Amino acid sequence: MKDRLTLYTKYLLDFMFYAGIVVTVTLPVSIRLYGRLNPYFAKYWIPLVIMFGIAGVLAILIIWELRKMFQSVLDDDCFIRENVVSLKRMGTYSFLIALVTCSRIFLYLTPAVVVVILVFVIAGLFSRVLARVFDKAVTYKLENDLTI
Repeated sequence: MKDRLTLYTKYLLDFMFYAGIVVTVTLPVSIRLYGRLNPYFAKYWIPLVIMFGIAGVLAILIIWELRKMFQSVLDDDCFIRENVVSLKRMGTYSFLIALVTCSRIFLYLTPAVVVVILVFVIAGLFSRVLARVFDKAVTYKLENDLTI
């Protein structure tokens, strides 16, 4: 049996994946409702639904890739090419989220928008660097497996 932290992480990723789908699908309604409290959201409803929708789908794709990678950890086989591909995709999705969030600057600039952009640029860079590390590890593992 896997340890509690591993199981907790797996269930957390599963919850985030399905909750992300629900949140993304219900964006038009939730932004419309929030627009009653914040006139900015009412005024820019369509662009916000589009921007948050695209970012939501990309975030769901990041979690999908994380779930695939985590399954390889559960299978005790994490140094595989599929994880390198997943890390590269996660980097691309992160950069795209940062780009989509940049378009929000033209509507309404807040410190939170800048923070989100920086977080996803850093996450994209981190994913790309980690993909290179994993690629080297997979290469060494395959070479080692051939030697034995």
